[in-house]
Amino acid sequence: MTVYRGTILDTPDDPFAGGTLRADADGGLLVRDGVILDRGPFVEVRAHYLDDNVVDLTGGMVLPGLIDTHVHYPQVRAIGGLGMPLLDWLERCALPEEERLADTAYAESVATEFLTGLAEAGTTTALVFGAHFAPAVDVLFQQAARVGLRLTSGLVVSDRFLPDELLTTPQRAYDEGLRLAERWHGVGHNRYAVIPRFSLSCDEGLLDSCGSLLRDVPGSWFTSHINENDREIGAVTRFFGVSTYLDTYDKHGLVGRRSVLAHNVHPADQELAVLAARDATVAHCPTSNSALGSGLFPLKRHVTAGVHVALGSDVGAGTGFCLLKEGLQAYFVQQMLGDQGMPLTACHLLHLATSAGAHALGLGEEIGDLSIGKRFDALWLRPRPGTTFDVALRHANGPDEALARTFALATTGDVARVWVDGRVMESAPTRSQTVGVSAQASDSLGALVPPRKGLDNGVGDQR
Repeated sequence: MTVYRGTILDTPDDPFAGGTLRADADGGLLVRDGVILDRGPFVEVRAHYLDDNVVDLTGGMVLPGLIDTHVHYPQVRAIGGLGMPLLDWLERCALPEEERLADTAYAESVATEFLTGLAEAGTTTALVFGAHFAPAVDVLFQQAARVGLRLTSGLVVSDRFLPDELLTTPQRAYDEGLRLAERWHGVGHNRYAVIPRFSLSCDEGLLDSCGSLLRDVPGSWFTSHINENDREIGAVTRFFGVSTYLDTYDKHGLVGRRSVLAHNVHPADQELAVLAARDATVAHCPTSNSALGSGLFPLKRHVTAGVHVALGSDVGAGTGFCLLKEGLQAYFVQQMLGDQGMPLTACHLLHLATSAGAHALGLGEEIGDLSIGKRFDALWLRPRPGTTFDVALRHANGPDEALARTFALATTGDVARVWVDGRVMESAPTRSQTVGVSAQASDSLGALVPPRKGLDNGVGDQR
């Protein structure tokens, strides 16, 4: 067993329902076989487990692994296409890159870059839009298993309005999806998701095929896009002859507890009511929404209606994999909405990036916070000495302020180590030296974190 020592922050209780930030300034986590068996003040945990090694993670903070509920695998090389609305951006930036994944060797290199980007950002779990080509999705699952990421993904399907190379048929979509699910669903940390690209690129027959596959693969997930852009919404409702975008999915049995719909920037009240009644989740992608000019996400309306919301990076139309940046942008968006917005604290942002994502993906009993009984999925943020982030943390007045400064200033460069199931993620950074302290050295442990006030006990000074 191993005792991890550091400043530990998480949100086991939903702040949107009155929960507050849980913080152990000098905390200890006892981990065995990837499971957290004990948690508390380090001196107390250590006193009970004198024979176990200690890993020193002071000089920063330990957070739950970040959970991305909407991110596109083929788009890592398309980041930064600014100045275009959604449909223009798809045509000029995203779709040409997605066509290239027909080449399996090309897909392998993209998968490596994609998974490295997630790991370096401290993302341990992701709901991933796969590729339009089954071999490219195979490659993604294979490499995710190697890296250790908790991956839910699948074949992306369309049968109209996209380049011919990206189109399929209802039967082919079902057959290829079923074969991928048979190979990967429930194998290690991999799970299968049914993924129509969006209703605009799918006719009724293809969406019906998606509904059949979702029913025929027990425990599979559904994800797609919804209400991202006004032009898109108008086209969808016109082509399908429906009153709302959500109707196009709901009529095929695709909206339920295992459904995550991305964006939902412009929802109708009746759509929010259905999403809440079905216990579905919306993946909020704030930097993408801002970059594409899609609109300001109505978080207050979602929360008031009882709709679950988590964070997604989107990546291609966004600004990278960092969910800390997404949290900060989510905060900005709500500030810009004024009275129509929902004021957010750093506790809300951490919840959206961790425990809300775990709930969205049905993993709330396993991950999302660092409670006893949960799997040890975590990241260690450790600012480099002398940086603005380092200075700000060392002068933070308590855990809430320190976490706010983390969302304001931290980058992927501050992610020092990442674990999934207690194992360091391959391709994740190992920039800082972790100090393993044996049981025989326990008498000197008190010198590692001298007593100080507030969160300074373990946040900034230990180098």
